[in-house]
Order: sequence, then C-alpha cells, then structure tokens
Amino acid sequence: MRSIQTPPPSAANASSSSSPSNRSKGNRRRPDLTLPLPQRDPALAVPLPLPPTSAPSSLSSSSSTSSAQPQPGKQLNFTELERINRIGSGSGGTVYKVIHRPTGRLFALKVIYGNHDDSVRLQICREIEILRGVDNHNVVRCHEMEDRNGEIQVLLEYMDKGSLEGIHISHEPSLSNITRQILAGLYYLHRRKIVHRDIKPSNLLINSQGIAKIADFGVSRILDQTMDPCNSSVGTIAYMSPERINTDLNHGKYNGYAGDIWSFGVSILEFYLGKFPFAVGRQGDWASLMCAICMSDPPEAPATASPEFRNFIACCLQRDPDNRWTAQQLLQHPFIVQYSSPSFSSTISSSSNNQNQVHHHQTHQLLPPRPHFSSS
Repeated sequence: MRSIQTPPPSAANASSSSSPSNRSKGNRRRPDLTLPLPQRDPALAVPLPLPPTSAPSSLSSSSSTSSAQPQPGKQLNFTELERINRIGSGSGGTVYKVIHRPTGRLFALKVIYGNHDDSVRLQICREIEILRGVDNHNVVRCHEMEDRNGEIQVLLEYMDKGSLEGIHISHEPSLSNITRQILAGLYYLHRRKIVHRDIKPSNLLINSQGIAKIADFGVSRILDQTMDPCNSSVGTIAYMSPERINTDLNHGKYNGYAGDIWSFGVSILEFYLGKFPFAVGRQGDWASLMCAICMSDPPEAPATASPEFRNFIACCLQRDPDNRWTAQQLLQHPFIVQYSSPSFSSTISSSSNNQNQVHHHQTHQLLPPRPHFSSS
C-alpha cells in the first residue's frame, strides 16, 4: 500500500488558484437578481421555547447545592427530625432543638400539649397556616405544623443565641438597634393584622449575627384555645397591659395592637434597667402584679437616661391605649432614627403616607409632659 504524499504548500496554492471555480468566483454576483420571499401569517406563528438559563456544566453543582437545602414548598417530614436537647419549656408546651437528618439543618420544635376536639384542631390548623405565610427578617419563621397523638408540633426557625430574657443593655445605641429590629417585626405583624398577645423578653430571640426576632406570635392564642379557660392567661401577667388585666379600665374594649405596644415597652425598659421595671417582681403573685400594673402609674425610664429614650418609653407606656404610639410611629421616633441607617428610615417614612409622623426638631421638647398622640 502506498502512503499518500501531502503536496507541498506552494503546489497546493498553485492548484487552488488555477481551478475554474476560483476563476469564476469574481463574476458570480448578479446585482439585478432577486428572489421572492415567502409571506408569513403571524396568526400561525408558534413561539419557540427559551434556551436553558444555565449551562449544563453548572447543573451538577447547582443540584448538589440544592440537595443540602429543602426545596421551596416541599414539606419537611417530622419523622426525619432528631431531638438534640430541650431549650425551653412553659405552660402547655416544650421547645426542643432538633436536626433534620437528610439536610443537617437545625430547627426549633415547639410541642404544645393538650387534648383538642375537632373544632379546636381545625381552628389551630387554620391559624398556623396563616403563621406559615409570615416572612420577615425580624420574625421567627414558622415552617411546618403537625398534629400527632394529641400533640401539636410546630417547626420553627432556630435562633442559636436564645432569648433576650435577663439581658442588660444600658448602652443606648445598642439598645436602639435591638429595639428597632423588634419594632420592625412588630410593625410587619400588625400590618398583616396579626396581634402577638405575648410580647416579653423570653419571646424575643437573637442569633449569632446579632439579628433580633419575635417568636411565638399567635401561639398564645392557640394555648388559650387548648388549655382550660381558667388558666388561659398563659404564664405570668407581668407584661400584660392594664386594660387587658382589668377590662373595666377601657370600658370593656381591648385593642390588641396597643396591648402589644405596652408589652413591648415594658420589655425594652427591662433591658435598659436590667430588672423588671415595676415595684414587684415579675414572678410575684397575681394580686400584687395586678395592683402594680393597673393601679399605679406606668413605669418610667430613669432621669439618667437620654430625653429621647425617656420619651420613647413614655410613648409606649401610656395608660390610655388610644394614646400609645403605633409600631409605625415608634419606628420614626428620635430614639430610633438617630441611630438607624438613612435607608431604613426612608423606607418606613415612605410607607407611612405622611401620617402620624414624629417631628425631629421637637426633640428638645419631648419631656415633660407626656405626649397624647392618638393612634388612628
């Protein structure tokens, strides 16, 4: 068999330049030659599918990443949860730190005890479905709910630094930062017509990133329905507003949003003082707490605090619920605004529709007297 000899470059170029096709290439263009194009009917056009958004090479990496996280909308299986340890307990329920074995993610599992009839169970399921739709940076996320063997199990976002109970924050810029975050979560809940009903330090959590979040929103209402009516005031009344404890104070009317603001104000003042702000202890008997909350003047920030903080507490702890400021108004208070970023302040300000604004040039006139700002 003979090997094929490759012609030298000079010979190849010579032969290609002398071919008839190349000689006639320069004369093939006919400027007067036209071809009719077919007419298209737009009504018969069929849209083509779009190309994939990512290259095939990136699919494997994205699929491996997504496998470590639960898919959006996919329910977690409670049988895949493993309890690590108990992180809290109270009347009617216990909270556990759990791990989701397939993904390694940590959650908090709240187990609510009690026997529930069908109507109560249906109402509980409806309320938790509403809570599952809550999505805010400063509200603990409610992932799933299950009713198993008479226990209602609620799967919640895990906060690795626990609650703010027992914390002492006398540094006002740091306290303002925590306060603003809690207010942002409360503002979000109130905008969605959700009343918390149990704002207190043990229900205000924080994580290792310094993000504060509200927990157990709506759970107190569930406990009210699942426990004996005589014991429906779950735990202590220490953070309840006067009109909630004694309905005669406000002609039998109770504004849950204003009640949340009172509880919030008591909690923030407790953070500043490092102790419960009333003359009696928060674990005191019911009669002593009722007298302190309903019959004495509301607690105040000490004179050593800044005028802005003193007025901020006064705006929260108005005895008349109609005079308490709303979460939206409090987010624009000088105690919050002077330490917060301009972008955050402008966001809240733009959503308020120019109603019930705090005038910052009046900061020096904040005390006294206490403001009578009607919340509408």
